[in-house]
Amino acid sequence: MEYDEDKVDEMILALLHLTTFKDGIGMRAWKGHHWSAMERLYKRGYISDPQSKAKSVRMTEAGVQRAQELFEKHFVRKV
Repeated sequence: MEYDEDKVDEMILALLHLTTFKDGIGMRAWKGHHWSAMERLYKRGYISDPQSKAKSVRMTEAGVQRAQELFEKHFVRKV
């Protein structure tokens, strides 16, 4: 099946917003998403390298901002 990887990446980045949390240094997010998409988000500079033993990835400043924007775009109800 062919699919639009950009749209998948956008949705995953938006969903990462739901699982972000602060650690001592910055923001992290749980990495339980499709590995290929996580690798693409890493290459785009939104997250740290997902190929580690950690269960979470560090979000870059650009990643935190873009994740919040995409979450609001796709999931926040407009009243």
